[in-house]
Amino acid sequence: MSRVGTALRELRGAQKSAKGVSLYSRFVNRPAGRYLAAGSYALGLTPNQVTLVSAAFSFAAVAAVALAAPSWGLGIAVWAALAAGFAFDSADGQLARLRGGGSAAGEWLDHVVDAAKLTALHSCVLIAFYRFPEAYGTGATGWLLVPLGFQFAAVVTFFGGLLTEKLKPKAAPGSPAAAPSTLRAVALLPVDYGVFCLVFLLLGGGALFRWAYAGLGAVAALFLLAFLAKWFRELSAVRR
Repeated sequence: MSRVGTALRELRGAQKSAKGVSLYSRFVNRPAGRYLAAGSYALGLTPNQVTLVSAAFSFAAVAAVALAAPSWGLGIAVWAALAAGFAFDSADGQLARLRGGGSAAGEWLDHVVDAAKLTALHSCVLIAFYRFPEAYGTGATGWLLVPLGFQFAAVVTFFGGLLTEKLKPKAAPGSPAAAPSTLRAVALLPVDYGVFCLVFLLLGGGALFRWAYAGLGAVAALFLLAFLAKWFRELSAVRR
């Protein structure tokens, strides 16, 4: 069996729990990341190198949003780069598990890149709204607040979820994993990063992109409120 085939076989049995994961991440991004992890393993790449490849795709897309005039072609290129970056973001962790476990430095790098990506992406949408008001219909300066609000919701959700996982007690070794909920996986689709990336396919639509982006931002704000209430309730039962 080839090195890639062997890696794929081992990765199929080393996947993280699907609990709390949307359908897109479970059935699209993680499988794509599995193939990228296997290919990276065959090439001898380290998890940190894969993280940097993810960052390169993501930040190339981010820069394009801010610097290039919107068009349908640009939208396809931006979406493809963001989706590739997201898949490589899944691959680095899978590669780390394949190699016997990751490092604290690798986890730190992964989270720093994720935080930078979220912050930069919404900042560059704001820049695009400012630079190309005729194309997006954002001549009214109030529209510039939309990316700021979306950025706030995305970053607080990211940090809040990360901190909640760190503060919650770990499950006892050998305890069975909770079965994933299909209803929850569907409900989480609107705030899945991979689904969010799809909105950039509408860049050529100008006002269509603006309204779709604003709609996802409003949904992100509502989910943030629900997440904060849930996380606070869960942590209120934890004694330290």
